[in-house]
Amino acid sequence: MRAYVTRIIAILVVVGAFYGKGLIEDSKEKKKPVTTVNIPTATILRAANKIVPVSIIESGLLSATYKIDLYSEVQGIMEPTTKEFKPGATFKKGAVLVRIKSDDYYANLQAQKSVLQNLVTSILPDIKLDYAEAYSKWDQYLKNFDMDEPLQPLPVPGSDKEKFFLTGKNLYTTYYNTRNLEIVYLKYRLIAPFNGVLTEALVTPGSLIRNGQKLGEFIDPTKYELELSISRTLIPAVVIGKEVVVTNPENPAQEWIGKVSRINGKVDPQTQTIQVFVQLDQPHLKEGLYLEAKISGQEKLNAIELPRNSLIDGNQIYVINADTSLELQQIAVIHKTRKTIIVQGIKDQTLILRNPIPGAYVGMKVLIKK
Repeated sequence: MRAYVTRIIAILVVVGAFYGKGLIEDSKEKKKPVTTVNIPTATILRAANKIVPVSIIESGLLSATYKIDLYSEVQGIMEPTTKEFKPGATFKKGAVLVRIKSDDYYANLQAQKSVLQNLVTSILPDIKLDYAEAYSKWDQYLKNFDMDEPLQPLPVPGSDKEKFFLTGKNLYTTYYNTRNLEIVYLKYRLIAPFNGVLTEALVTPGSLIRNGQKLGEFIDPTKYELELSISRTLIPAVVIGKEVVVTNPENPAQEWIGKVSRINGKVDPQTQTIQVFVQLDQPHLKEGLYLEAKISGQEKLNAIELPRNSLIDGNQIYVINADTSLELQQIAVIHKTRKTIIVQGIKDQTLILRNPIPGAYVGMKVLIKK
């Protein structure tokens, strides 16, 4: 009887061990995580083609209409003038901007003038004998000859014989050599071609100026041009003389009226834009300002205005299919502003993705925001 009970207990222990082992193994099994799919919410715009007025708004840098770079064509020491040669200095038309020491050259010029004067004096007796009718004009030329004044043109010969006589006496060669020295002498002084202001000064009195050296920059501070780059598709709306509203982006209250003065005849092959220049006669403006111009354009039929950030790769947008999946659609961009684009090629009632979704791709499912 005891042996029988012992067997029963042994069997129960073995069965219990197997059962316990199964429980332990089941408890060690990890539960599989539940996979969840996050569907992004899409802000949409329902397409409605209509007439969209186009205003061309472009920005550009202001530059002086009349601006010259000052260069020296002679060599010498810079001398002081009545005004300092420094940025901001104003000069009237005809005032001396730069004076270069020219004592040696002036003496050489005067010597050459004296040679010419002596030559005319020496041929007067022959002219009186052989060309009596021409004597009075040559005598008058000699009397008016002034060593301190610019050379006057030589009298015109009355005949070929007189002309050949003067040529044989080397008169014309001497005259033009003297005239050449006189022209070079004038280059020792740089004269202001208009009322203006120095915006750059690279030399000071006492400096050695070399031939071909840049001395500075001189502008007219009353007339400016604003250079704009406008899409070639909008150029038909821009004509010379058209009024343009120009503002300061940093202070929109500052507003000026300009006019289109020039339109480049060449299209930039990289950007497909054309240069347009707007004339501004505003003395209180400054060169280098960054300004914004608004030109009234033309109306575009069957177009839609979209946020600029909805554009993909320059000529595509995301549209939403009936199954709420994304799809890329090709469009024609007619005009761009800083915040919006005007496009054509979208059917009415098409659902357009208004704001970009990070990581968006073709076929992505979206939840339409109502």
